[in-house]
This record gives sequence, C-alpha cells and structure tokens, in this order.
Amino acid sequence: MDFAHAVNKDQIPLCPILGVDIAAVDMAFLVDFTRAHLSELSGDYICVANVHTTVTAFEDPSYRKIQNGAILAIPDGGPLSALGRKRGFPRMQRTTGPEYMEEIFRISGEQGYRHFFYGSTQETLDKLSRELEQRYPGLEIAGMYSPPFRPLTREEDAQIIDRIRQADPDFLWVGLGAPKQEIWMAAHQGRVSGLMVGVGAGFDYFAGNLRRAPEWMQKHSLEWLYRLLQEPRRLAGRYLRTNSKFIWHAVLRGK
Repeated sequence: MDFAHAVNKDQIPLCPILGVDIAAVDMAFLVDFTRAHLSELSGDYICVANVHTTVTAFEDPSYRKIQNGAILAIPDGGPLSALGRKRGFPRMQRTTGPEYMEEIFRISGEQGYRHFFYGSTQETLDKLSRELEQRYPGLEIAGMYSPPFRPLTREEDAQIIDRIRQADPDFLWVGLGAPKQEIWMAAHQGRVSGLMVGVGAGFDYFAGNLRRAPEWMQKHSLEWLYRLLQEPRRLAGRYLRTNSKFIWHAVLRGK
C-alpha cells in the first residue's frame, strides 16, 4: 500500500531531473518547512539527492520510485541546483545533508528536538556523540544504533523499530550510504517515529572522520573533487560513470 503523506507536496516547488522530482528550494525554505510541519512529518523521509543518486534513479525504476516517494528530495549536488536554475527555478540552491544537519542541530536546544542516529560503526557513533555534545550544548540524543553489515532478520528489524518508537525522536538520521539508506527509509516509512533523513557521510563529517571541502570549493560545486582526493579508490569509478551520464542525459539531452 502506498504511503499517504501527511503534508501536501503541492506546496513544494519541484524540478524534474532524469525523472526525479528534485525540490527546487534553498536552505531557508527547507528549515522553515521542517519547523512548520515537523510533527506531521514523523515517519516520512527526505532524500539527499546528488548526481550519483539521480543517475541511479534514472536507470533503476524501483529506486526512482523510492526517491519520488519521499516528502522531499533535496538538491545536495551542485549540478542539480545549477541545472534547476537554468530550467526556471531561480530560488533553487544547493542544500547539502551536512549543512541541513547543522542548521537543525543549531536550533535543537531551544526547540527541544530529539535525535536518533541509525547507521555507521559504533566507533563513529561514539565519536559523533562526543562531538555533538561539545558543539551543540543542549542537543538531545535520543538513541544511536550501528546495524550489522548484513540484512537484519525480521526479529531484529522489529526490535529496532520498537527501539526507535520508544526513543520518540523528532529526527531519525540515517547514515547507510546510497542507495541502501533510501531503500531502508522507504521500507520503514510510516513505521518509525521521527522524520528520516538519509545523510550518507554526514555522520563521518560531524564525527571528524572526514573534512568538508573549503568554502570556495563548495560555492563552485567542487566538493566532489575534494571528496575524490580523500577517497580516490572508492569514488573515482563512480564519479566517472555517473558524471558522464548526467552530462549526456540531463544537460545535453534535457532529460
């Protein structure tokens, strides 16, 4: 059965890119939207879309359905927002997962937001907890869970769902990497508490395992290059394949 969003998606401007409905928004819109509808968004999810996820969705109809099944697919990748502006959405700006996390963390103390972190390793979660407590006094961590590197059994999945529900978070940050995190969120849509957000390497950034690119590189859509220099073996092949396909299908062919 399809999930019925509690918030009407018609109020969100959308820019279709390679069949994915990318939210044509900026960070101010995103944060205001979140604050205004947070209680209604519990159990729903946000995809943090980039060139890789969008090309993957273009080629895989089931993954495209997952991307479009989110309440929002925000433009984390600079090429997405740049293309969106060319297609008539002047307000569309890059809204990265780590920046969204930071904006929410900053206001969590005064708003009383509770956070659950699902994904990564226990070592990273421990570092993440320490860093967040130091940087954001008053931020409330409702729970953390590092899943095993294998599919959960039905019993294990039921246990983690119950654990998240009992923790009653406002935000459920999911750091499993794409496409695994989006698949997990779609499978748990309406079954858990909190707004799910798939943030990929966001846990590693805030734990101090990875550094973000200098601001000038972020502004010029070069953060992918900075990450490539940090993880060349893992990312080189992926960037070559997906970036070339994005240029051909989205930029040149107008898909």
